[in-house]
Amino acid sequence: MNQLSAPVVTSSKPSKCTRLRALLESPQLEFIMEAHNGISARIVEEAGFKGIWASGLALSAQFGVRDNNEASWTQIVEMLEFMSDITQIPILLDGDTGYGNFNNMRRLVRKLEQRGIAGVCIEDKLFPKTNSFINGNRQPLADIDEFCGKIKAGKDSQIDADFCIIARVEALIAGWDLPEALRRAQAYYAAGADAILIHSKLSRPDQVLAFAKEWAGRSPLVIVPTKYYSTPTDVFRQAGISLVIWANHMIRAAVASMEAIAKEVQASETLVNIEDHIAPLKEIFRLQGADELQAAEKRYFSDGRQHTHAFVLAATRGEEFHGLTLDKPKVMLPIGGKPLLRNLVDKFKKLAINNVTVIAGYKPETIDVPGTKVIQNPEYETTGELASLACAQGKFSDDMLVVYGDLLFRSYILRDLLDCPGEIVTIVDSVKHSKSVSGSPDYAYCSAPDELSLFGQNVDLLQISKAMQTQGKEFSGRWVGMLRFRSQGRQWLEEALNELQKQADFNSMSLADLCNYLIAQGKPIKVIYIRGHWLDINSLDDLDLAFQLQK
Repeated sequence: MNQLSAPVVTSSKPSKCTRLRALLESPQLEFIMEAHNGISARIVEEAGFKGIWASGLALSAQFGVRDNNEASWTQIVEMLEFMSDITQIPILLDGDTGYGNFNNMRRLVRKLEQRGIAGVCIEDKLFPKTNSFINGNRQPLADIDEFCGKIKAGKDSQIDADFCIIARVEALIAGWDLPEALRRAQAYYAAGADAILIHSKLSRPDQVLAFAKEWAGRSPLVIVPTKYYSTPTDVFRQAGISLVIWANHMIRAAVASMEAIAKEVQASETLVNIEDHIAPLKEIFRLQGADELQAAEKRYFSDGRQHTHAFVLAATRGEEFHGLTLDKPKVMLPIGGKPLLRNLVDKFKKLAINNVTVIAGYKPETIDVPGTKVIQNPEYETTGELASLACAQGKFSDDMLVVYGDLLFRSYILRDLLDCPGEIVTIVDSVKHSKSVSGSPDYAYCSAPDELSLFGQNVDLLQISKAMQTQGKEFSGRWVGMLRFRSQGRQWLEEALNELQKQADFNSMSLADLCNYLIAQGKPIKVIYIRGHWLDINSLDDLDLAFQLQK
C-alpha cells in the first residue's frame, strides 16, 4: 500500500478511531496515558491502558526542544508513525494549535489517518503556541470563528467517520473567566468537535468542576489533572467527566531515572552499582518487537546458555542462625523480602539459565522457589558438599554451574563466569581484607596476582587452602564458591567424583577439596578475578550486610 494513500480496513476488529470514540462516549470514566516514542507507547499499552496521549510537551521534550512548536509537525507525525506501528490501542495526538491555519489542519488530519492515529486535540491559542503552564498572565486566544473553521476543515477532511477532533478550551488557563470558556466550548461543539477538553492550572479542580456542571453533558468532556493531581478520582466520576488524560508522567519518570543513573555512573566511574537496577538489554529487545533483533538476542543471551544447568548446594540448616532456621534451611532465609535461594535463582533467570536443580537436605519440603527442581541428600547430616553434589551426578550436563546456595552477588559476576572460556572456570575475589566472607574463608593461590587489567588475565588456580600463607607465599584472594564446567570439564568432574568416592574421607570433602584434586590431576581451572560485590551468608551479621548489597 502506498504510504500516502488512505488505509484500507480489512479486519472486522473496530478501527482505532472507533475505539477512541468508544472511550469518549463510554458511560464510565476512562483513562489514557502519555507516551512520547515507540517504546513508551508499548509500555503504556502493556500496562493495560486503553489509549495513548501523544503529548506535545513530551514529544518536544524527547526531541530536546521547547514546547513552542519548535519541533515541526512532520517530525511529530514521523514519531507518531513509530508509536502507531508498535501498538494496537488508539492514539490521541496533542496537536497544539493545528500547526497553522485551516489548510494546515486539513493536511494534518489526512496524514494522521494515514498513520493510524485515532484523533487529534487542538487548542484555541495563537500559533506558535506557548505551553499552558508558562507565563501566568492572561494570554491572547484564537479568534472563535477562525478556530471553528479549523474544526470544520478537519472534520471535512477525515476519511474514517470515527476519527475524533477534540477542542481544547484554554480560556481558564489563560486567565479568562468561566462564561468565556463556556461560550467558546459551545461554539466549538457546534462546529463539529467530538469532545471538549477543559483545562486549568489551579491546584484544585474547582474551575473544571464548575465548567462540568454548566456544560451538563452536552458532549464528552476531557480533563488533564496535572496540577490538581491530588483530587480523588471519584470526584471526576461524580462530575460526569468522560476521559482523564495522564498527560506527561512517562516522560517525567524517564527524566528522573536517567538523571539519577547518569549522576551515579559519572560519580562512581562504573556500571556495577546500577546494572541490577535498570532494564536488561533483553527487555529492550522484547519491547522493540522487531524480528530482525532475534539474531542479536541469540548472540548476546544465548551462546549455548539456554542449555546451562545450575546445581545449587543447599543441604545445610545453618545452625549459626539459631531459631531463624528451625523450620527451614538457610537458603530460605528472607533477604530483602525474598528467600536467599530466590535471589540466586533470579540471577540465573536474568541470564537465561532456566534449568536449576537444588540439592537439599534439611527440611527439603520447605524449598518452594518457582523454577527449581529439588533433589535430596538423605545423608546430609553426616556428609559434606561433594556427597551432595554426587547425588545429582545423573543430571550433569556439558554446560553446568555448581554454586553454593548461601551466596549473594552482583549479576556481572555470573555473566563473566558464563562468558569466560575454559573447561573449568571459577571466581576469586582479589580484595584480601573484605567483609564478603565471615567464618573460615577459603584462600585461593593463583598463578598470577590480580593486575587490575582492563583485559582478562590468563590465570590458573593453583590451590585452595584455609591457610593465609603456603610455602612462604601469600594468598591471591578469597575463593568464591562458584564453578563452571564445560564439555571436557564435565568429564573431568565425573571422573574425579568417581575416584574420590573410593576414599575413606569422601563424606567430609568440600568443593575446595574437589578443586585441589583436579589441580593435582593436571586439570586447569581458570580464574576470573573480581573485587568485592559478593557475600557469603554465614552469620546474623551477614544478613545486615546482605541488605546493603541488595540495594
